[in-house]
Amino acid sequence: MREFILYSRTGRTDSRFRSLREAGRLDVVYQCILMSLFTSHAIRRDVTFHAILGGSPSPPLELVVNGKTLRDIHLDERTWEDILRKVLSGKTHPGISIKKNSLQQLVKDKNNIFVLEESGESIKTIDLGADPVFVLGDQIGLPKKDEEFVLRYGKKVSIGGRAYLASACICIINYILDQREVF
Repeated sequence: MREFILYSRTGRTDSRFRSLREAGRLDVVYQCILMSLFTSHAIRRDVTFHAILGGSPSPPLELVVNGKTLRDIHLDERTWEDILRKVLSGKTHPGISIKKNSLQQLVKDKNNIFVLEESGESIKTIDLGADPVFVLGDQIGLPKKDEEFVLRYGKKVSIGGRAYLASACICIINYILDQREVF
């Protein structure tokens, strides 16, 4: 099992938006969902993606996308815009849920937590153990207070000395973990 937690500082918390980009950069959330859960012609059933949405009007909300139960989806942005609008308005979609929750509350219930940071220990050289949980920020990054809190439960890891897009970080982590699995 793998989990990814994206902290979206500006991600809209209601369904009143015209596009994902205008919804507090929910397009970043969409891109991270794709990189977390999808391979060519398949859904990663062993992955759960969480996004903590910190935008207006009622933050924080936790968006959960569960690969095990996710159904009835396409990969295009328009479909995900419709799905996100639907779940943010209180309706349901198989494998996707919304609940009132903060990053701090979410990580309290997790083990084996890794915070992505350029200055962290190289992900290539450490044992990630079973069921790793990766925490990363959006284009703005994690708030300092939340990062310090999360680091009480985990440690910093790095995929390299450069800053990458959040979705690229997730793709690289999935690649590294896929390489470590025995087929």
